[in-house]
Amino acid sequence: MIVVSNTSPITNLAAIGRFDLLREVYSTLHIPEGVWDELNAFGKRWPGSDEVASAEWVKVDTVLDHALVVSLMRDLDKGESETIALGIELKADIVLMDELEGRHIARRFGIPVVGTVGTILLAKEQGFIERVKPLLDALRWQAGFFLSDSVYLDALRLAREQRD
Repeated sequence: MIVVSNTSPITNLAAIGRFDLLREVYSTLHIPEGVWDELNAFGKRWPGSDEVASAEWVKVDTVLDHALVVSLMRDLDKGESETIALGIELKADIVLMDELEGRHIARRFGIPVVGTVGTILLAKEQGFIERVKPLLDALRWQAGFFLSDSVYLDALRLAREQRD
Protein backbone atom coordinates (compact mmCIF):
# COMPACT_ATOMS: atom_id res chain seq x y z
CA MET A 1 0.00 0.00 0.00
CA ILE A 2 1.33 3.44 -0.94
CA VAL A 3 0.54 6.13 1.63
CA VAL A 4 1.54 9.79 1.36
CA SER A 5 1.21 12.00 4.42
CA ASN A 6 0.76 15.69 4.96
CA THR A 7 2.19 17.35 8.07
CA SER A 8 -0.85 17.36 10.37
CA PRO A 9 -1.24 13.60 11.00
CA ILE A 10 2.49 13.35 11.74
CA THR A 11 2.69 16.32 14.12
CA ASN A 12 -0.54 15.55 15.94
CA LEU A 13 0.18 11.88 16.54
CA ALA A 14 3.74 12.73 17.59
CA ALA A 15 2.43 15.40 19.97
CA ILE A 16 0.41 12.77 21.84
CA GLY A 17 3.22 10.20 21.80
CA ARG A 18 1.60 7.93 19.20
CA PHE A 19 3.68 8.52 16.07
CA ASP A 20 4.15 4.73 16.10
CA LEU A 21 0.55 4.25 14.93
CA LEU A 22 1.53 5.50 11.47
CA ARG A 23 4.00 2.62 11.13
CA GLU A 24 1.63 0.12 12.69
CA VAL A 25 -1.29 1.01 10.42
CA TYR A 26 0.52 1.88 7.17
CA SER A 27 3.99 0.19 7.37
CA THR A 28 5.68 2.72 5.04
CA LEU A 29 4.98 6.41 4.72
CA HIS A 30 5.99 8.79 1.94
CA ILE A 31 6.22 12.51 2.57
CA PRO A 32 7.13 15.25 0.10
CA GLU A 33 10.03 17.59 0.81
CA GLY A 34 7.50 20.36 1.55
CA VAL A 35 6.21 18.38 4.53
CA TRP A 36 9.76 17.79 5.75
CA ASP A 37 10.34 21.55 5.47
CA GLU A 38 7.19 22.24 7.52
CA LEU A 39 8.36 19.82 10.22
CA ASN A 40 11.54 21.91 10.51
CA ALA A 41 10.14 25.40 9.81
CA PHE A 42 11.47 28.54 11.45
CA GLY A 43 14.47 26.74 12.91
CA LYS A 44 12.17 24.87 15.29
CA ARG A 45 11.81 21.13 15.58
CA TRP A 46 8.05 20.58 15.54
CA PRO A 47 6.46 17.43 16.96
CA GLY A 48 7.24 14.60 14.56
CA SER A 49 10.44 16.12 13.20
CA ASP A 50 12.81 13.95 15.23
CA GLU A 51 10.59 10.91 14.75
CA VAL A 52 10.57 11.30 10.96
CA ALA A 53 14.33 11.93 10.89
CA SER A 54 15.00 8.64 12.66
CA ALA A 55 12.27 6.51 11.01
CA GLU A 56 13.64 4.35 8.20
CA TRP A 57 10.06 3.54 7.20
CA VAL A 58 9.37 7.20 6.30
CA LYS A 59 10.58 8.15 2.83
CA VAL A 60 11.10 11.81 1.87
CA ASP A 61 10.35 12.22 -1.85
CA THR A 62 10.84 15.02 -4.36
CA VAL A 63 7.73 16.07 -6.25
CA LEU A 64 8.40 16.27 -9.98
CA ASP A 65 5.28 18.10 -11.21
CA HIS A 66 6.10 21.64 -10.08
CA ALA A 67 3.35 23.12 -12.28
CA LEU A 68 0.73 21.10 -10.41
CA VAL A 69 2.15 22.19 -7.06
CA VAL A 70 2.04 25.86 -8.11
CA SER A 71 -1.54 25.42 -9.32
CA LEU A 72 -2.63 23.75 -6.07
CA MET A 73 -0.94 26.47 -4.01
CA ARG A 74 -3.67 28.89 -5.08
CA ASP A 75 -5.89 27.17 -2.50
CA LEU A 76 -3.51 25.15 -0.31
CA ASP A 77 -0.18 25.54 1.45
CA LYS A 78 3.01 24.02 0.09
CA GLY A 79 2.86 20.86 2.21
CA GLU A 80 -0.71 20.06 1.23
CA SER A 81 -0.03 20.87 -2.44
CA GLU A 82 3.06 18.67 -2.56
CA THR A 83 1.27 15.89 -0.68
CA ILE A 84 -1.48 15.75 -3.29
CA ALA A 85 0.99 16.04 -6.19
CA LEU A 86 3.16 13.25 -4.73
CA GLY A 87 0.05 11.14 -4.15
CA ILE A 88 -0.77 11.47 -7.84
CA GLU A 89 2.80 10.76 -8.95
CA LEU A 90 3.13 7.66 -6.76
CA LYS A 91 -0.42 6.52 -7.51
CA ALA A 92 -1.03 6.49 -3.76
CA ASP A 93 -3.67 4.28 -2.26
CA ILE A 94 -4.25 6.85 0.49
CA VAL A 95 -3.27 10.42 1.31
CA LEU A 96 -3.19 11.35 4.99
CA MET A 97 -4.57 14.86 5.45
CA ASP A 98 -6.75 16.69 7.96
CA GLU A 99 -7.34 20.04 6.24
CA LEU A 100 -10.80 20.14 4.71
CA GLU A 101 -9.99 21.93 1.44
CA GLY A 102 -6.99 19.66 0.84
CA ARG A 103 -9.17 16.59 1.44
CA HIS A 104 -11.73 17.83 -1.10
CA ILE A 105 -9.07 18.49 -3.71
CA ALA A 106 -7.36 15.13 -3.17
CA ARG A 107 -10.69 13.38 -3.63
CA ARG A 108 -11.31 15.34 -6.85
CA PHE A 109 -8.10 13.77 -8.12
CA GLY A 110 -9.46 10.35 -7.14
CA ILE A 111 -7.19 9.83 -4.14
CA PRO A 112 -8.81 8.37 -1.01
CA VAL A 113 -8.12 10.47 2.09
CA VAL A 114 -7.75 9.47 5.73
CA GLY A 115 -7.04 11.92 8.54
CA THR A 116 -5.62 11.66 12.02
CA VAL A 117 -8.92 10.50 13.49
CA GLY A 118 -9.37 7.93 10.71
CA THR A 119 -5.89 6.61 11.40
CA ILE A 120 -6.75 6.18 15.07
CA LEU A 121 -9.94 4.34 14.12
CA LEU A 122 -7.96 2.05 11.80
CA ALA A 123 -5.46 1.41 14.60
CA LYS A 124 -8.28 0.20 16.82
CA GLU A 125 -9.84 -1.85 14.03
CA GLN A 126 -6.48 -3.53 13.40
CA GLY A 127 -5.91 -4.21 17.11
CA PHE A 128 -3.05 -1.77 17.75
CA ILE A 129 -5.00 0.16 20.40
CA GLU A 130 -7.87 -0.82 22.67
CA ARG A 131 -9.71 2.51 22.86
CA VAL A 132 -9.86 5.64 20.71
CA LYS A 133 -11.33 7.99 23.34
CA PRO A 134 -8.09 8.60 25.26
CA LEU A 135 -6.30 9.44 22.00
CA LEU A 136 -9.09 11.73 20.81
CA ASP A 137 -9.00 13.51 24.17
CA ALA A 138 -5.21 13.83 23.95
CA LEU A 139 -5.50 15.28 20.44
CA ARG A 140 -7.86 17.93 21.74
CA TRP A 141 -6.12 18.82 24.98
CA GLN A 142 -2.44 18.01 24.43
CA ALA A 143 -1.94 18.60 20.72
CA GLY A 144 -4.48 21.42 20.40
CA PHE A 145 -6.04 19.61 17.44
CA PHE A 146 -9.43 21.03 16.50
CA LEU A 147 -11.94 18.24 16.72
CA SER A 148 -15.59 19.24 16.49
CA ASP A 149 -18.03 17.63 18.87
CA SER A 150 -19.82 15.94 15.96
CA VAL A 151 -16.60 14.35 14.62
CA TYR A 152 -15.58 13.36 18.15
CA LEU A 153 -18.94 11.69 18.79
CA ASP A 154 -18.98 10.05 15.33
CA ALA A 155 -15.53 8.60 15.99
CA LEU A 156 -16.66 7.20 19.35
CA ARG A 157 -19.75 5.73 17.68
CA LEU A 158 -17.68 4.13 14.90
CA ALA A 159 -15.32 2.72 17.52
CA ARG A 160 -18.33 1.49 19.53
CA GLU A 161 -17.24 3.51 22.53
CA GLN A 162 -20.21 5.85 22.81
CA ARG A 163 -22.24 6.03 25.97
CA ASP A 164 -25.81 4.81 25.86
